[in-house]
Amino acid sequence: MNSLAVEVSGLVMRYGETTAVDGLSLTVEPGTVTAVLGPNGAGKTTTIETCEGYRSPQTGTVRVLGLDPVREAAQLRPRVGVMLQSGGAWSASYPHEMLRYVARLYADPLDVDALVDRLGLGTIGRTPYRRLSGGQQQRLALATALVGRPELVFLDEPTAGLDPQARRATWELVEELRASGVTVVLTTHFMDEVERLADWVHVLDHGRLIASGSPKSLTSEGAENTLRVNGPAGLDVSGLLTALPGGTQVVEQAPGLYLVSGTIDPALLHAVTGWFARQGVLLDGIGVRRRTLEDVFLDLTGRELRS
Repeated sequence: MNSLAVEVSGLVMRYGETTAVDGLSLTVEPGTVTAVLGPNGAGKTTTIETCEGYRSPQTGTVRVLGLDPVREAAQLRPRVGVMLQSGGAWSASYPHEMLRYVARLYADPLDVDALVDRLGLGTIGRTPYRRLSGGQQQRLALATALVGRPELVFLDEPTAGLDPQARRATWELVEELRASGVTVVLTTHFMDEVERLADWVHVLDHGRLIASGSPKSLTSEGAENTLRVNGPAGLDVSGLLTALPGGTQVVEQAPGLYLVSGTIDPALLHAVTGWFARQGVLLDGIGVRRRTLEDVFLDLTGRELRS
């Protein structure tokens, strides 16, 4: 039995002269939250839709819970939940009716009333879908993906358009899913969401996998952080540079704000504070700005996630 929740091997997908996915291979471990990131045109949507069974691989193989998502779709669908960013609902339907209908398609669905309450959908039961706000449609789409108790759920931009309270509630729900053994594959434009939720991250660009790892491993690679030091303005920091490892840079970005860039570790911190002490300078503040996933993404792709 395949122990992987998702296994993509050598996937190639073309649209005319355009290669959307170019020999992509990646895996998703069961019971994890795995984020698939990439700028527009990176191939992530095509990859996810192929895993969901909406497209057939042109070259390569895709296995979801050990099954072919196209040929064995009938076996797979009861075990997988899919949250689309848009579409998949009847415009004239009422949210609660639609959710109850979907629940009846499964052998052991979640309690609809409890799910409605959890996602704050109680007040929109008699509002036609087409009149719901974008955030309400998102919450309904999430409820529809979860109501069948899936083993694996694909979430496409699950918090787009949500207010801060609804975002936090969604994050907590995803964390509970993972705690109960559900595998979550997540696509999102929000790096704070990835840092909060993801156990593993795959970064795609131009149809290829360019980086994989945990958020911690990706942000710590190279350990390039910035030390922010607040003190008197106009200090001559040329002497500080001689006390620091080669490649370290020190600039006064604004009056009294000194930025030390390089590999920030305890030894460097000791050297910086020691130098200021020898100058008789009492610092107003010191802190480390750590490398973020946004920094990593820009370094890898040269583009913002929203580009």
